[in-house]
Amino acid sequence: MGVRRAVEIALKRAQEENSRQIFTLGKLVHNPNVLADLKERGINSIDINELPENLENHSLVIRAHGISPIVENDLRERGAQIIDATCPNVKSCQLKAGEYIRAGFFLFLAGEANHAEIEGILGYAQTAAQGFQPAASPPCAVAGTVEEAKCRAEKLFNEAPYAKTALIGQTTISQEEYLCISEEIKKYFSDLEIALTICSAAKERQNALHKLLVQTEAVIIAGGKESSNTRRLLAIAKESGKPCALTENADEIPESFFSFNTVGLSAGASTPDSVIDEIEQKLNSSGN
Repeated sequence: MGVRRAVEIALKRAQEENSRQIFTLGKLVHNPNVLADLKERGINSIDINELPENLENHSLVIRAHGISPIVENDLRERGAQIIDATCPNVKSCQLKAGEYIRAGFFLFLAGEANHAEIEGILGYAQTAAQGFQPAASPPCAVAGTVEEAKCRAEKLFNEAPYAKTALIGQTTISQEEYLCISEEIKKYFSDLEIALTICSAAKERQNALHKLLVQTEAVIIAGGKESSNTRRLLAIAKESGKPCALTENADEIPESFFSFNTVGLSAGASTPDSVIDEIEQKLNSSGN
């Protein structure tokens, strides 16, 4: 929902704009087919460090991952018109992070440290703790694995054993990962407050893939190779031990997959229906 919504918002604004240049802050979706279509319609992605100082003629689309309020405030002050396409689920996480910090909690974030969504949530925590100060460090720790969760929790326990703690997860993290990370932190802080932040759509895709793996000999995950949620689906497929592959289009289907009797097909959140249909048709044409 969040990705489709972001694309729709960007396309709608492109039809309305006359003089302003429209850019997305980073790739709006991690799918080359969608990005090519957006570019044809005058919507280009740009790295925030490549933006000019004066942004008065720029309309900037905040993608579904969201951004730090500190960054957004700076862009507005430089004259940019901001088009906020942050996924509502992500926005909820951002606001929840600020609430926890203001309530005196130490906040653990389960997810990838360099992922845009986590960076945005950290920005909301930072603003709640110190205001719009780029150098401020909020009382937070990011844990992408169980080992990192143990390290972060143990460090905090040694420094503040009675700290109030809370956990927020990247919306696309798997249920299993989130549970394992929370259980590790609870070994040190038994009263850990756990926010239910996993996107229902991501959760449903992951659950559906588990069922699909039981029924098939091999699985193809359709989606962009840079997509976090698509890579998580691939990781789940690999855990089954069955042959699996991530493909961005039908031409990338491994030749060996045409010899299986049953091939499962799953897809990342930003994968266009047209790409999924194309892959399905090519698999069906081989008799699978």
